[in-house]
Amino acid sequence: MALLTPDYARLIRDGLPPAQTPRRVLVLGAGLAGLAAAHALVRAGHTPLVLEAQNRVGGRVCTLREPFSDGLYAEAGAMRIPRAHTLTMAYVEHFRLPTLPFTMGNRQCYYYLHGRRYRIAEATANPDVLGFDCHPHERGQTHDQLWQAALAPLFERLRVGGEAAWDELLAEYDQYSTREFLEKCGWSEGAIEMFGLLADQEALMNSSFLELFREEAGRNYVDLVQIEGGMDHLPRAFLPALRQHIRFGARVVALEQTATGVTAHYTTPAGRFRATGDYAIVALPFPALRHVEILQPFSRGKQRAIRQLHYDASAKIWFQCRRRFWEEDEGIFGGGTTTDLPIRVVYYPDHGRETGRGVILASYTWSEDAQRWGSLGPEARLVEALDDLTEIHPQVRAEFECGASKMWHDDEFAGGAFALFDPGQQTLLYRDIIAPEGRIFFAGEHASLHHAWIQGAIESGLREAATIHALSQA
Repeated sequence: MALLTPDYARLIRDGLPPAQTPRRVLVLGAGLAGLAAAHALVRAGHTPLVLEAQNRVGGRVCTLREPFSDGLYAEAGAMRIPRAHTLTMAYVEHFRLPTLPFTMGNRQCYYYLHGRRYRIAEATANPDVLGFDCHPHERGQTHDQLWQAALAPLFERLRVGGEAAWDELLAEYDQYSTREFLEKCGWSEGAIEMFGLLADQEALMNSSFLELFREEAGRNYVDLVQIEGGMDHLPRAFLPALRQHIRFGARVVALEQTATGVTAHYTTPAGRFRATGDYAIVALPFPALRHVEILQPFSRGKQRAIRQLHYDASAKIWFQCRRRFWEEDEGIFGGGTTTDLPIRVVYYPDHGRETGRGVILASYTWSEDAQRWGSLGPEARLVEALDDLTEIHPQVRAEFECGASKMWHDDEFAGGAFALFDPGQQTLLYRDIIAPEGRIFFAGEHASLHHAWIQGAIESGLREAATIHALSQA
């Protein structure tokens, strides 16, 4: 019973048909992929056992409530949901989770470049004020206008060719990095620099162009929401159905399979244990899976995919502020400021207004920018980020109360923030990433083409649950 992607929303709503032969399924990891898979299996009458090394569900959906006070919180991982992500929104509706808008673009926010602060509205009205050395025909255009013009022929091919056009685009563009694509389009170095800085893509210029294009085609940054009270309400909503099926504090250290089953060896503070199932769904990031002993080695293609798949670094730094000075003093309600300072991007929270305080995302960085923050200790990060943010918002020093940071590339359970293809990796690795190995199946945002988004984790988890269910019906 293989499902087409649009059918997954129906699966979330109605569930799979009752299992004719219920199976015991090991699910490694209680992130959204593992939870979606286990939830679908339970509803169909199967018995999953979810082995989770941490003492919480959610994986890289992680809401921090400490050290913040007054009911405030910060999103260490996923912080926004595009309404176009129908599977994620289907679970939000299924669990009746209230949402709030997530503001992306706000013309009242700033560009802070070369020591000078500009309102985005000012720079949009006159892009040349920013001083980038662009070709004459590029002048007077914003980075987004240039970008949309470059993508327009590709969007037209998708409009005319539909889903089949993706195969053509993959064959033509998978070898290109974003920088190489812009060079192919004849952009000046000034325009490339402007786009890299203002679109927050400078650290990702050597990543696969198709990663960014898929996000644009999927409208990933248009009409976004967040879950009221914290994104962790989504993974926690699975607990009533799965609570008795999850083993927390269970770190999988080895995996073996026979012709009839799969055994996971795991450790807890109490010792070493084992669990056996008819099938297994591995919903661990590949950097974590790299440290699991595979007693019957995977195929060479799978081994290569586990070794080579690129995971990107990501760092976030937050400040709790005594008052919401960005709103009170500067009229900024949501959205983000972009800068060439090391903090790179600042986001202003839409939530928490009832307290008068706010947790501002003082720095959100990727790739090498994030790795540099990771080289500092936790206290040094706060000091350096406070110095940077003071250049943009001098009030912050007097209003700062406490802070926190999260380095996903230093997280032992993640090994990176998300999978991000290097040029050529979709063609080289993707089939092997998602291919089963005997009775072992693979899920997670990396096992989808929606890298870095909850949508990809859910899609992959439901895909593997449906596959195992179909095998049980045979």
